[in-house]
Amino acid sequence: MMKDLFADGAISIHGARENNLKNINLDIPKHQTTVFAGLSGAGKSSLVFDTLAAVSRRELNETFPSFTQQYLPKFGQPDFDSIDHLPVAIVVEQKPIGRSSRSTLATYTGIQSVLRLMFSRIGKPWVGYSEWFSFNLPQGMCPNCQGLGFVDEVDESQLIDPNKSLNEGAMTFSGFQPGTWRWNEYGHSGLFDLDEKIKDYSQKEYDLFMHAPQQKLKNPPAEWGRTALYEGLVPRMMRSVIHSASGRHHQAALSKIVTRKACPVCHGTRLNKTALKGKIQGKNIAEVSSMDLVNVLKFLDSISDPIAETMIRELRSKVQALVDIGLGYLSLDRGTDTISGGEAQRIKIAKYLTSSLSDLVYVLDEPSVGLHPHDIQLITKSLKKLKDRGNTIVLVDHNPAIIQSGDYIVEIGPKAGSAGGEVTFTGTYPELLKSDTITGRMLREPTTFRKARTPKSWLQVDHVTSHNLENVSAKIPEQVMTVISGPAGSGKSTLVNAIKQQVADRDYIDLSQNAVGINIRSTPATYLNILNPLRKLFSKANDGVSTQLFSYNGKGACPRCKGKGVTITEMAFMDPVVQVCELCGGKRYSQEALQYKYHGKDISEVLNLSIADTLEFFKDQPNIYKKVSLLDQVGLGYLNLSQSMTTLSGGEVQRVKLAMELNHTGSIYFLDEPTTGLHLSDTKRLINLFEDLVNKGNTLILIEHNLSLISQADWLIDMGPDAGKYGGQVCYEGIPKNSISDPNSRTGTALKQLVN
Repeated sequence: MMKDLFADGAISIHGARENNLKNINLDIPKHQTTVFAGLSGAGKSSLVFDTLAAVSRRELNETFPSFTQQYLPKFGQPDFDSIDHLPVAIVVEQKPIGRSSRSTLATYTGIQSVLRLMFSRIGKPWVGYSEWFSFNLPQGMCPNCQGLGFVDEVDESQLIDPNKSLNEGAMTFSGFQPGTWRWNEYGHSGLFDLDEKIKDYSQKEYDLFMHAPQQKLKNPPAEWGRTALYEGLVPRMMRSVIHSASGRHHQAALSKIVTRKACPVCHGTRLNKTALKGKIQGKNIAEVSSMDLVNVLKFLDSISDPIAETMIRELRSKVQALVDIGLGYLSLDRGTDTISGGEAQRIKIAKYLTSSLSDLVYVLDEPSVGLHPHDIQLITKSLKKLKDRGNTIVLVDHNPAIIQSGDYIVEIGPKAGSAGGEVTFTGTYPELLKSDTITGRMLREPTTFRKARTPKSWLQVDHVTSHNLENVSAKIPEQVMTVISGPAGSGKSTLVNAIKQQVADRDYIDLSQNAVGINIRSTPATYLNILNPLRKLFSKANDGVSTQLFSYNGKGACPRCKGKGVTITEMAFMDPVVQVCELCGGKRYSQEALQYKYHGKDISEVLNLSIADTLEFFKDQPNIYKKVSLLDQVGLGYLNLSQSMTTLSGGEVQRVKLAMELNHTGSIYFLDEPTTGLHLSDTKRLINLFEDLVNKGNTLILIEHNLSLISQADWLIDMGPDAGKYGGQVCYEGIPKNSISDPNSRTGTALKQLVN
C-alpha cells in the first residue's frame, strides 16, 4: 500500500525547525491527500503553512521581476535545510471574505462581470455596455441608495433628550456627552445657546442642529478648529458611526436607533431603472441575481442565443462548482458580509475546481470548520476531484471524517508546544486506528450518549420569521446543555439570535468568535492582567528595583530594538529584512533588566514559558496561578504568555473569552462552535468544563457540529433539512439519543452511523 502511495514521488522536507519543530524529515506523497493530525499547538501549522507553503509561495514570488515583487504578498524565510520536488502551493485559508456592503457572491467569484457582459450583448432592449449593469459604478447604480439596495432611517428621538440642553447632555448616544471631542463639534460651533433645552429651539435651529449638511462656518468662535467642518447630528451619525467600521462596535445601541429598509426607489435591486429594462428570457439582471444557484443553472439552460455561448459555458462552470460543493442554496446577490467562514472556504475551493491547472499542491486549513457531517461529504468529494486532476492535497484537520478521507496520515506530537514538534505517526487511516498514538486512541473510543438531565424550566421562542425561518417555534431547557445543529446555512444562527432577543433582559454571556479588542502588543499575559503582579515579584526578589524595569514598553526595553525583539530593515521593492536583535537576542529587554532573576529565570524566560509550564513555575503564587489556570482549563495550555493575540484563531479567541467567564452561576452561555480547531482529546476536556458549568446552575446553548459533543448534550434542536430556502425548519427537537431513530434529522443520521 505504501509503495503505491508514493508511486508518483514525494515532496521531501529535510531539517524543518520552524517554531517548535524538532529537525523534522518527512516525505509527503504526490498526487495523494495527506491529512496532518495531532494536538492543537503540536506543530502542524508550523510544518504545513509556515514551512511547506511559505517556501513554495516565496520561491514562486522570486520568479517575478523585482518591480512586480513589491506588489506581491511577503512570506517569511522559515528555518529548514531543504525541500525537494516542491510544487506551486495554493493556500485555502479560513479568513473571511470581503465584509463590504458592496460585495456579493457574484462579484467575489467573478460571476457578476460575465453576467453583466451577457446582458449587455443579448439583453433586449439594448441599454448599454456591461458597466451599465453594475451597481458599483455610477452608470448602473440606483441614485437613491448609491447601489447599496437599502436605506437607513434614523429615529431622531433616540439620539436626543429634548428636555435637556447641550450642556446638560442632550445628545444621548455614546461618545457625544459634554466634554467629549464629538460634543465639541456642536458646543464649540457658536451656533447654539448651550443652556437652552432642545425642545425650545426654533425650527431653523433644530434643522441646523439635526440635519445640516457638512459646511464651513462663517466667523466661528476662537475655540473652533481652523479646518473643522460643521455637520448636523443625523448626517454626522450616518457618516461616521452607522456607515463606518466603528458601527460594528455599537451594533446593539444602533439597533434601537436605525431601521434598515429596502430602498424605495430600486426595491433592493441596487440598480437604476435603465439597467433593469434589459431582459433575457423575460428576466432582468436583478431577477437572475436573486435566484438561488440551482435555479440560475436552469435559467442558463433556457438561453439558446449563439452569441452568448462562451459566456454561458463560463457561467455554468462557475455556478455548477458552487452547487457541487453544497452551496446551491445561496443566491448570486447574497452579500459576502453574511457568508459564514465555512461557506467562505467552500467558495474558495469551488473557485479552484474550475481550474485547468494541475501538479499543484493545495494546502487547506481545517476545511471541516463550520460544516455539518452531511456537508463534509461534499467537501471530501470536491477535494477528490482536485486530486484526480493530478494535484496533491495537504490539509490540517481534527475531524474524524476528514482524517478518514485521507490517503496518508501524518500525526505531529506527542504533545503541544515545546513537548511537540515531532512526527509521531505516518501511514494510512487503518494503520492509524491500530496505532498507539493519541489520535489513534481517541478515534477508537466508542461514542456513547449521556443520560440526559431532566429540565425544571424552559425558554420558549414562538413564530420566528427572519432570514430563512418562517413561523418557527422552539423550546430550550434551562440549566442543561442544548446543542443547535444542522447543515451550514440551515438557520441555526437566526434561531439563536431569536433566543438572545428573548433573554435580552437576563444575565447572558455571548461568547462569539469575533476578536476581543486586541492589538499586535496584546498577549495572554496582558489579557489576563498578570504583568503587574509579575513585575512586582521581580522587583521584590531583587531588593525593590523599579517595576518599570520589567516592562519592554518602558524602562526595560532593549535600546536597540525598542522592545520589539527584532530589527526590521525596509528594502524598497524586496522583502523587508527581519533580523533577531543582535543586542538582546530577541528577548526585547535591556541587559540591565535581564540581569535580575526570579527563581533562576529572567523576565523574558518567564514570559516565554508555555501556559502549562507557567502553572508549575507559579504554583506558590495564587494570584497568577489562578488566572493562568483558566486558560489551561479551556484547552489553551499550548500557548505561551508572550504570544501575540492577533495570531489566535476564532475558536481560540472564543475559548480565551470563555476562560474569563467561568465563575458564573445561573447564567445563560451562548457559544458558536467552541470545538473549532480542537483535537478530540481537547474536545473531551471542553465537554468536562461544560459539565462543570451546568452543575453550577448555568444554561448552555451551543451551535455545534461535533458529534462527540452532541452525544454529551441534554437537548438537541436540529435545523434543516438543508440550507437557505430549503432549510429553516426544526427537523428534530429532543434528547440527542432519540434523534438516531428520526429519519428527518440529518444530525441523527450522522450519529447513527457513528454509534453502529
